[in-house]
Amino acid sequence: MKKKNFMLTALLISSRLFAQNDSSIQLLDEVVVTANKYANKTSLTGKVITVITRQQLERSGGKDLAQVLSEQAGLSINGANSNFGKDKSVYLRGANTAYTLITIDGVPVYDPSGIGANFDIRNFSISNIERIEILKGSQSTLYGSDALAGVINIITKKVSGKSFAGNSSLSYGTNNSINGAIGIDGKNEKINYSIAYNQFTTDGFNETISSSANADKDGYAQKNISVSFGTDKSKNWNIQPYFRFAKLKGDIDQGAFTDELDYTFDQQSLQSGLSSTFLIGKTKFNLLYNYNSISREYIDDSTKSRNGYDTYSKGTYSGAEHFVDFYTHFQLNSNLKLTGGVDFRKSNSDQSYFSLGFFGPYNTNYSKDKLKQQQLGLYAALNLSTAKNFSLEVGNRINLHSEYGSNYVFNFNPSLLINQQLKLFANLSSAYRTPSLYQLFSAYGNKNLKPETAITFESGLHYFTNNNNFSGKLVAFKRNVKDVIFFYYNPLTWESQYINQDKQNDFGAEVEFSVAVSKQNSVKAFYTFVDGEITSKIANNRDTTYNNLLRRPKNSFGISTESQLGKQFYISNSLHFFGKRKDAYFDNQTYSTVNVTLKNYVLWNIYLEYSLPKTKLKFFTTLKNITNSKYTEVSGFATSAFQATGGLRLNF
Repeated sequence: MKKKNFMLTALLISSRLFAQNDSSIQLLDEVVVTANKYANKTSLTGKVITVITRQQLERSGGKDLAQVLSEQAGLSINGANSNFGKDKSVYLRGANTAYTLITIDGVPVYDPSGIGANFDIRNFSISNIERIEILKGSQSTLYGSDALAGVINIITKKVSGKSFAGNSSLSYGTNNSINGAIGIDGKNEKINYSIAYNQFTTDGFNETISSSANADKDGYAQKNISVSFGTDKSKNWNIQPYFRFAKLKGDIDQGAFTDELDYTFDQQSLQSGLSSTFLIGKTKFNLLYNYNSISREYIDDSTKSRNGYDTYSKGTYSGAEHFVDFYTHFQLNSNLKLTGGVDFRKSNSDQSYFSLGFFGPYNTNYSKDKLKQQQLGLYAALNLSTAKNFSLEVGNRINLHSEYGSNYVFNFNPSLLINQQLKLFANLSSAYRTPSLYQLFSAYGNKNLKPETAITFESGLHYFTNNNNFSGKLVAFKRNVKDVIFFYYNPLTWESQYINQDKQNDFGAEVEFSVAVSKQNSVKAFYTFVDGEITSKIANNRDTTYNNLLRRPKNSFGISTESQLGKQFYISNSLHFFGKRKDAYFDNQTYSTVNVTLKNYVLWNIYLEYSLPKTKLKFFTTLKNITNSKYTEVSGFATSAFQATGGLRLNF
């Protein structure tokens, strides 16, 4: 009863605290870069895109990247509110975690050492992010593998343009969580530079739900450094090298409901490369190069506690990838632009595992000489924008892979803008996901695997008022994936192997709106529905179909309000509802899989900020899960209770 009263109070507050914020209303002429790989107005693209601005990120003190993303329509980040060191699984529109491509400044990043090869978003701190553009729908035409559900493009902070500028922040919160960040940048007529450092530590809480008498807290530490420098000596040419490094270290547990006192992980991530543009005549050429390296180590000493099969185990997984993208845009006439490019991706991995247990020592090794692949992509997209506000993008890509050969994808995205207020759009596109190195070459690998492929159709409308005080968007989508990679176990031969077997069909809808009630007050809200089913082959070559969106809610809803009270005081207020979800976990006692239904839950958060007069110093407080909701994101794993964080932020 008390919890219901808290929820009622929160809703009443939400109905009164509406906030004005530059990011609250999605402007018709907002410029984005992810949709077409060049700066373009949202009114001139039929693609569905959401922007998280720098202002929104700055007002996310006490949150990490996973928590910020989980508050967006169509995005569910499993583990976002679990212990900080818990892995974060990105589900965009209900799709598999391997179906969302992460890019940094437009460059795709992967983890070649992982089973799914998807990039770990824990490697990035929001303190070094300028903005985030979430591009939904199949996007393999411009971005290649893994973009079956969409692309999350993390755009790093850029040089401010001043000869010297900087920013810093420091906060302290529940579980002895300390977060500090500092960055400086500068620019003159010849060179520019940017340096940023972030460090976060927390005692955390017990990662699993455990009844153990000596259960411990699972701590976590994260360090990030980013360096960028460049030259603007020539008007026709510039080059911007960069370096980014992340180090994560934490305590983890053995699995669902199973505590462990001496199981740790250590992860390091490095990206280095350059971006360069140069003009030949009136044509601008772009060159991107990125080297991405990941190394992970897991050690279980089993001296303080022993909950698994082994008395000692150590797993090391490293991967490296080179990526080059060379593309250009041709302005064929006033209405027609052609984008064309070629990209190349080469990856390898070293993996080893050693354990001592009941059955003696066990050891496996896979070297980068065996775990390697490369692929070449050729792509082009034609963009038409007429004087009658009709826009169309038609694109295609051919991908050439060292193992399975070639595959082709396309996109067809028309849109129509009526009276500068109503945009109608439809997208028909295909996408693919390349099998990972582990799925191709490990002990369970299959060199005959084909890529997973998808066809996505979406349509909708986006309405704006003339004064931009209201923005509303409605989108429906359907995604069909075939040749889904499945881990197959043969009960007769006891052999296991990855095979192309399943079909996945997903569909859903998203509703979003933003309203500016006054110059100081506005409100944003969204509702998302997703559903899906997988079809698998069973005995006698028959099909079986069942719902399989584990840990992903069919229904989710969010409402957030912000208010600027005078010049100094700002407050935001948000409620997020997550519906029931199916889940399954492995029971270590019965050695069987247990299917469960996770209950729905609501999280209420408040952010308060005070700007010290005549300074650039701001003090902030974040209160999360104010009603102390009891909920589960992953069966057998704990989630955060009420948390409070306070801190300060300074721009200089």
